[in-house]
Amino acid sequence: MKLVLHNYWRSSASYRVRIGLGLKQLPWEYAAVNIILGEGEQKSPGYRALNPMAQVPTLEISEDDGTVRHLQQSLPILEYLEDRWPEPRLLPADPYLRARARGLAEIVNSGIQPLQNLRVLQAVEELGGDKKAWATKWISTGLDALEVEAHALAGRYAIGDRVTIADLFLVPQIYNARRFDVDMAQYPTLSRIERACNELPPFHAAHPDRQPDAAA
Repeated sequence: MKLVLHNYWRSSASYRVRIGLGLKQLPWEYAAVNIILGEGEQKSPGYRALNPMAQVPTLEISEDDGTVRHLQQSLPILEYLEDRWPEPRLLPADPYLRARARGLAEIVNSGIQPLQNLRVLQAVEELGGDKKAWATKWISTGLDALEVEAHALAGRYAIGDRVTIADLFLVPQIYNARRFDVDMAQYPTLSRIERACNELPPFHAAHPDRQPDAAA
């Protein structure tokens, strides 16, 4: 079995999956998709055949029997990894905590990231808007909520003292927040969790600046 992750170094969705692969200690290959080169390599016919939405990441799964499958969108990719390689667990066994971990991830996944991704910012700019102000507004709105929600159950990490899927979504989003000059000092719980996560080798290795296609 071989795993290939088609991804871009600065994509927060790609970053989440890289962390998950590292935590599961799975061997995988890096396939760079430059989403800002020209019209974007993700829009090429070859890549669209793998991912009709023309987004990253895409996980390519080649089974030993020759079957090749593709998964798109970071959340189902991570849940696939969780189902197939259940240890270490990224979703708590307790139903309530499991739902809360998913809920924290969804604040990022549906409440922040779609409003500040590349295609939306390009559209804002095309319509004459200030793309940085737009991104900052929605990132800050989401982090305001995430700070309150995380504070209720946080230990060393977002849900107690074990890494969960919530942390995999939080850390890349904070990376993006800093790109848009959001002041993280106003989010002490989130900042503390991020520091704890980044002490772990899989988070360290998945950081955008450490990827083979990272801009110099």
